[in-house]
Amino acid sequence: MTKTDTSSRDRVPPTPSHTVGPFYGYALPFRGGDDIAPAGHPDTVTVHGYVYDGAGVPLPDALLELWGPDTAGRVPTADGSMRRDPASGGFLGRNGVEFTGFGRIQTDADGHWYARTLRPGARGRSAPYVSVCVFARGLLVHLYTRLYLPGDEAVLAADPLLSRVPAERRDTLVAADEGHGTYRFDIRLQGEGETVFLEFQ
Repeated sequence: MTKTDTSSRDRVPPTPSHTVGPFYGYALPFRGGDDIAPAGHPDTVTVHGYVYDGAGVPLPDALLELWGPDTAGRVPTADGSMRRDPASGGFLGRNGVEFTGFGRIQTDADGHWYARTLRPGARGRSAPYVSVCVFARGLLVHLYTRLYLPGDEAVLAADPLLSRVPAERRDTLVAADEGHGTYRFDIRLQGEGETVFLEFQ
């Protein structure tokens, strides 16, 4: 076994948390990661947008994870986002029937992403939302935010989280309705119009 000399700071090799990626482009995205809704489901919506850095430049190598409840507001417990064939170990993907609520999407060369999911139902006193986790270059720790769909303004205003966000920043958490079940949700990592990010303790 080879020992690493760590007697001085300049001899300690960087660990993954000390380096700037991204390193996830090879293994983390999976086929069908953007197709969260079961095929042909009537409550399917498409959400899409861009991920921008602090200078307003779209990031071609960001990664988003989405988690959302079903249309009744229930958190899914079904497995199957990344099923594998037990015999060959090959990737099978989703079964096209069960809703797992989970998706993983990489931005394209233009910094754009999209996903098909079910319109989330309300949970308790919260307005319907999808949880979003953002991985991007320069981030040593991923970021969390929420994607609310526009609708009843009174319900959005009464949401326990949205009601605590300054009024001038709330729109960074609410997608824009583009019609025909399509919503745009851009994520700005810094600067003017920065998305509201959440800290979990």
